[in-house]
Amino acid sequence: MATTFTRMDESTAEQWAVIGAETMKHQPRVAEEVLLMLSRLEAITDGFATNQLVHSLQTATLAEAAGADEEVIVASLCHDIGKVISVFGHPDIAAAILAPYVRPEVSEMIRFHQDFQGRHYYEYFGRDTNLRDRHRDQPWYDLAEQFADEWDQVAFDPDGHYEPLEHFAPMVRTVFAQPAN
Repeated sequence: MATTFTRMDESTAEQWAVIGAETMKHQPRVAEEVLLMLSRLEAITDGFATNQLVHSLQTATLAEAAGADEEVIVASLCHDIGKVISVFGHPDIAAAILAPYVRPEVSEMIRFHQDFQGRHYYEYFGRDTNLRDRHRDQPWYDLAEQFADEWDQVAFDPDGHYEPLEHFAPMVRTVFAQPAN
C-alpha cells in the first residue's frame, strides 16, 4: 500500500503509519545490502597482502575468538565496509551504517579506528602516530584500542585463519534486524 501525498507538509498520521509499517516490513533488506557490500570488498586490495573481505573476515574472526559480543563482532566485520565507496571516508561511512543498530561505544570504535590504527603506520605518511591519545577519556577507548591492536592491525595474513562470510551472516541479520536506538 502506498501513500498519496506529494508533500510531507500535507501528510497525515495514517499515511506515516503505513510508511512506518512498510519500512519495518522491508528492514531485512538492510542486512542483505550490508552482506552484498561486504562481498564487494573482495575486489579491493589496494596493495595489501589480502583483499579487504579477507581482512574483514580475519578481524571479525579474531573478535569472535576473543569473546566479543555480537555487536562488536559485526562491527569488526563491517569496519572497512565504507571502502566500497571511499577509502578516505571509510570509517565515517561504516560508523554511519552501524550507528542505528549498535550501542554508541561500538559505532564510535569504528568511527575513530583510523586514529587508533595510526599508531602502527602513520609515521610512514609523516602523520602523528598518537592520534588515539586524544580519545583517552572516552568510554569506548579501551574497546577501540583492543579492536585496533588485537584484531584489526594483525588481520592481513593471506595464510591466516578466518571464518567465511556465511558464518557471520546470521549475526549480521540479527544486528541489522531493527534499530537499537
